[in-house]
Amino acid sequence: MTKEQIMSIPTVADETSAPLLEIRDLQVGFKTQRGFVPAVKGVNITLGAGQTLAIVGESGSGKSTTAQAIINLLPGAGKVTGGQILFEGRDLTKISASEMEQVRGGQIGYVPQDPMSNLNPVWNIGFQVEEAIRANSNLTGKAARARTVEVLQEAGLADAADRLKQYPHQFSGGMRQRVLIGIGLSARPKLLIADEPTSALDVTVQRTILDHLATLTRDYGTSVLFITHDLGLAVERAEQLVVMYKGQVVEAGNAREILANPLHPYTQRLVAAAPSLASRRIQSARRPETTDHMAISDIGASDDTLIARADKREAGVHPDLITVDHLSKIYNIRQRGFGKTELRAVDDVSFSIAKGTTTALVGESGSGKSTVAKLVLQLETISSGSITFDGADVAALKGADLLAFRRRVQPVFQDPYGSLDPVYSVGNTIAEPLMAHKIGDKKSRQARVRELLDQVALPASTINRYPNELSGGQRQRIAVARALALKPDVIVLDEAVSALDVLVQGQILTLLTDLQAELGLTYLFITHDLAVVRLVADNVCVMQKGRIVETAPTDDVFDNPQDQYTQRLLEAIPGAHFAFAR
Repeated sequence: MTKEQIMSIPTVADETSAPLLEIRDLQVGFKTQRGFVPAVKGVNITLGAGQTLAIVGESGSGKSTTAQAIINLLPGAGKVTGGQILFEGRDLTKISASEMEQVRGGQIGYVPQDPMSNLNPVWNIGFQVEEAIRANSNLTGKAARARTVEVLQEAGLADAADRLKQYPHQFSGGMRQRVLIGIGLSARPKLLIADEPTSALDVTVQRTILDHLATLTRDYGTSVLFITHDLGLAVERAEQLVVMYKGQVVEAGNAREILANPLHPYTQRLVAAAPSLASRRIQSARRPETTDHMAISDIGASDDTLIARADKREAGVHPDLITVDHLSKIYNIRQRGFGKTELRAVDDVSFSIAKGTTTALVGESGSGKSTVAKLVLQLETISSGSITFDGADVAALKGADLLAFRRRVQPVFQDPYGSLDPVYSVGNTIAEPLMAHKIGDKKSRQARVRELLDQVALPASTINRYPNELSGGQRQRIAVARALALKPDVIVLDEAVSALDVLVQGQILTLLTDLQAELGLTYLFITHDLAVVRLVADNVCVMQKGRIVETAPTDDVFDNPQDQYTQRLLEAIPGAHFAFAR
């Protein structure tokens, strides 16, 4: 089958009825300093009432641009240059701005991807949700407030009534995402466009949200257009699938058929890169395959230290570098008036991480795993218990000792957009830790920056570019390079790949594995994606409500989970039992 034949496959809904949404030969471009750049090139999509369709593809493929064009939310430089977007037979590219305001929110709901930048930090959550309800309905006063609580509960926020006065920064990433989902569903729209709606959510909350969306589709005839990089979600929740690459549709049709038997080479690459429960740990290309001394010498690794390290690794001899012992963290939460209540975010947690290995901390949003990461990094004070790093109690470190600790333990955060300063060039971003710790002169720092760019597989020309000129995957590579600048022993990765598409995610995970093999790094990997855990972790600690309920080697946790909560987490992974083409 040729590429042209594949592209012509229609995503047909019910042929006996008119489609709810029909995109015909859509073309979108952006005006830049270098001229007009086409981003979407002749896309055709058809979606029927009550159906669910997923658009998948790597960053920059045009999937979010296509979704934004439907409701005229393209960035200022973006413009629809051709084609039609028919919603209930009306061409949305031809209607006025005031008419679009009636459609947007009321008839077509939208859930954007980044929960932090799409919520106003100076307004409380209740006000922001209620504002959307007032704008898209006739509800006011107590009725609007009651509806606010209702939509947040529908979106998975059980204690919604108690949280209306709180602000976005007081919510976790997953909770903020649930607020956006509540806003998108507040007017019971006919079509919901969801751009990576569950990328910030753990698998159990994700299932709650997706079950609710499925209920809307069934009970209210709501159609759902997913933009996602999670192929498991696509196969489990979407009837139709559209695969986009470089602004074009390269394959379209039944979701299960495409992912079980992809025809286009690009779709085949996507499916091959998707992590699943059948995955096995990534093996580094830089890791010696054997501990036989002659074999290691033959591949140019005759150094005695490297040989000893390989022997220890194979023998399972790993001294503990980090020991967490009966760790607790208690927050005092203000209530109405002058009242306070205690929130035990971390409750009597104990685990250890052997040098040169990866320990994954997994669990639902709010389970306390990111709080543990902050405690390990000494970004929060410990309420009780202890954390020992290389034999020293980290809570007792002060002054020069604390600074030395920070050199040896570095973080990589979740958001590749928010964790880089937009006014710093890539070179200055990577060199910043070196300057903060007064390491080297300008010339040696520049040399170190170029060395780090090479380590994370980025060209030297990247040094003068800025974050807004880079893709999400490139930005996360820069974040990894910055963490490596001080030659640390430990890297704490807090949801470091959750915002990335499967191809880029695979590249970053392989990079981390290679760096660990080459540099002997120790990783604390915080994530809600258990399929990713299978690829990178040696050991897994499962957290629930601030406590560790199960800890074991990775294969034991996946093949024979002991705790019912762990079993539920594994069962909730989208597409866990689907046989993807390999």
